[in-house]
Amino acid sequence: MKKSVLILLGGRSAERKISFLTGKACSKALKKKGYRVKELDAKGFFIKKIKKIKPDVVFNALHGKYGEDGVVQKILETLKIPYTHSGILSSSLAMDKELSRVIFKKNKINVPKYFLFKKKGKLKDLLNKMKNKKIKFPIVIKPINEGSSLGVHICKDKMQFKKNYKKLEIYYDRILVEEYIPGKEIQAAIMGKKKLGAIELVPEREFYDYTAKYSVNAKTHHIMPAKIEKKKYNLVLSLAKRAHNVLGCKGITRSDFRFFNGKFYLLELNTQPGMTNLSLVPEIARYRGIKFEDLVVWMVKDATCNR
Repeated sequence: MKKSVLILLGGRSAERKISFLTGKACSKALKKKGYRVKELDAKGFFIKKIKKIKPDVVFNALHGKYGEDGVVQKILETLKIPYTHSGILSSSLAMDKELSRVIFKKNKINVPKYFLFKKKGKLKDLLNKMKNKKIKFPIVIKPINEGSSLGVHICKDKMQFKKNYKKLEIYYDRILVEEYIPGKEIQAAIMGKKKLGAIELVPEREFYDYTAKYSVNAKTHHIMPAKIEKKKYNLVLSLAKRAHNVLGCKGITRSDFRFFNGKFYLLELNTQPGMTNLSLVPEIARYRGIKFEDLVVWMVKDATCNR
C-alpha cells in the first residue's frame, strides 16, 4: 500500500491563496498516483490534527511566513514526521533576504548592492545610506521576509519611494533597499542534486511581480530554456546549485537571477517554489521530460526528518 500523505496548505501568511493552489494541484497528482491523501489547512490548532491523522509523510505546500521560514519545519521535526522541501535552518536563512545575501556574497555569488532601512526611517537617512553604498535611483524596496514578490516596489525617484515606503512600514519593521538591476530575468531550478534547468521570463508588466506570477490575464512570455549562450546557461545552473548547497537546502529550490552586462545577480532563493499550473518549476521539469505527477512523487519519496 502506498504511503499516507498529509498536505499542509493555506496557513496564516499573505500567500495563503497561492498555497491552496499549490496544495490542491499536488494533492490531485498524488491521488492519481495511488497515494492516500488528506489535506489540512495549517491555521489555528492544527498540530493536534496532525497528531490525530498520523501521516507517513507531510507534503509542505505552505508559502510565506510560518510555512516557509522554519516554523512548520520545527513542528514536524519535533513530531518526527518526514516532510518535503528544506529543513529548519535553510528555510529560515533563505526567507531572510539579508542573512542569505551575506552567505551568498561570502560564497562568491553576486547580489545587488543593498542595505536595511528600519521602520520610521527618514528620507534624509535613505539618501545618506544610498550615497554611502553608491546606490542611485531607481531602487527596489521590499519586505525582508516575504515571498511571491509581495510588497516589492521599484522606485524611480524620491517621490515614489515615499509613497511606497508608507505602504510597507504599516506592516513591516525592516525593509530591504537595493539597487535596481535591469536585464534578463532568469530563474533556475534545482531538484536534489540535479541542475534541473533555467527559464527566462519576459513580463509585459514592469517586472515579474505577484500579478505576473499568478494571474492568467497577466501576460508573461516564458522562454525555456533561457535564451543565453550555453556557457552562461551552465553558469547560472552552477550558481543556483551553489546557492542551494551553501544554505543547506533539500528537495526542490528555485533561484531568481537578473542577468546584466554578462553577470548574474541572485535576488533570492525560494525553498518552496509554487507548484501551480502557472508555476515555473513544473514547466522546467516538463521540458526535461518529468511529468508533474512524477515531480510531486519524487518530492514525497525525498521526504525525511532532520532535513
